[in-house]
Amino acid sequence: MNNNLKRLQFEVKHIASVSLDYFFEASSMADPNLAYLSFLLLLLPLSLFLFLYLIVRPRPVRIPIKNRHVFITGGSSGIGLALAHQVASEGARVSILARSLDKLEEAKKAIQLATGIEAAVFAADVRDYDAISRAVEKAGPIDVLIVNQGVFIPQELERQELDEVRFMLDVNLMGTFNMIKAALPAMKLHRRDRGPASIALVSSQAGQVGIYGYTAYSASKFGLRGLAEALQQEVIADDIHVSLIFPPDTDTPGLVEENKRRPQLTSIIAASSGSMKAEEVAKRAISGIKSGGFIIPCNFEGLLLSIATAGLSPQRSFLMAFVEVVAAGIVRFVGLCFQWNWYGSIEKWHAQIKRT
Repeated sequence: MNNNLKRLQFEVKHIASVSLDYFFEASSMADPNLAYLSFLLLLLPLSLFLFLYLIVRPRPVRIPIKNRHVFITGGSSGIGLALAHQVASEGARVSILARSLDKLEEAKKAIQLATGIEAAVFAADVRDYDAISRAVEKAGPIDVLIVNQGVFIPQELERQELDEVRFMLDVNLMGTFNMIKAALPAMKLHRRDRGPASIALVSSQAGQVGIYGYTAYSASKFGLRGLAEALQQEVIADDIHVSLIFPPDTDTPGLVEENKRRPQLTSIIAASSGSMKAEEVAKRAISGIKSGGFIIPCNFEGLLLSIATAGLSPQRSFLMAFVEVVAAGIVRFVGLCFQWNWYGSIEKWHAQIKRT
């Protein structure tokens, strides 16, 4: 049994011991009926807690970063570059892939200047399976694959060109399939001797809830959820662990370009989750990857979304599973309040348009 499981067993036994001590102390000082009722109120959550501890799957795991090969797509700017800085600062061997060789070279210099680590760079388009296969082969076996590339062109579906829809689906979804398929055979090779591996997919909070103006983008990011859930079942026997990262709006060059054509109503609705710096997203993402989390939220609103959309997704933490079960009804109520607010904004917007 690994150290994580031993620690979890100790925590559960400690909680049970403290709870029983409290019950026996209360029963000796209070009315027997009140003590019995207190025991029942204590027993129900404790029983649920212990039951979840036994059934959560996959089991807890730790993914080392230091001295391991981390390969990041979309690594020349934004979240990808911040992720590269983060893992390099933790002692990883870093490879970054993007389309522009000039931007990759700039990123390489920045990483080396900040961390002293010389990153390997690969110029390729994730839509080109042969090109990324050559890059992966040249880079060598990967321990942590972070599939981060993404494009976003906000627009109402009725007004958006189908070429733009295909572009987002090809880069965000098919590009992810291409990258995983190219890297997976070497990731599986001698895996038991090399320790646990990770495949992390950078989605978006728009991959948890659909937002006005995000029709095509949300479809491409929602698709990652199904990919990740099925893939985890396929690779768990090879000690490979899948994570889904859900950042909110993030202060990146991509967001600047997006805001130039984002519908105003989209901005009003998306503002309910706030925004983050790329460096903050990177820190939370790497922390989640190291703990083997399947769903990795990046802020409080993201945590609420993760609970609200947990569904049949894997959950390694019995503590988080307990929160998901207990808080599900409350979070659903909060979600309905958000929807009330969003649809109210949409109604006001259209009413204003009609008046003008």
